[in-house]
Amino acid sequence: MRLTDSPVSRVGYAWATLVGFVWGFLWSTGPITYRAGLIVFTGMPKWTFGRGGSCVGGCYLTGSNDGDRVLGHEAVHKQQWLKYGMLLPVLYLIAGRDPLRNRFEIEAGLEAGGYLPRGRHPARPQAPVTPRRDRASSTP
Repeated sequence: MRLTDSPVSRVGYAWATLVGFVWGFLWSTGPITYRAGLIVFTGMPKWTFGRGGSCVGGCYLTGSNDGDRVLGHEAVHKQQWLKYGMLLPVLYLIAGRDPLRNRFEIEAGLEAGGYLPRGRHPARPQAPVTPRRDRASSTP
């Protein structure tokens, strides 16, 4: 049985969307809109979502962080929910809380997600430098 990008993941996405919708409906004090393919709940108390906002299935929960760039970032997370379903929270946890190393945040775009200033990219690890040996100094 295939778990990713399958009917199973779609059921997980639908479940997550239902949970996100109920949570957003209960706690949102701001406008509820449909933008960038997401149901956007604003006016959420800070304790009801993580970081600047949280994507749960097809819902985005936030206080006021709902600009177009951020919603583009969150739309990628929605696609990740569609692909992985309820495996996404587990895989996200395994990927780690550091957004600069988390593959799901990197895929969604670190700048658009507000993790980097515009035009900045994380330093990429470089391969260790091995000393170059001249032929004359090498020994067999």
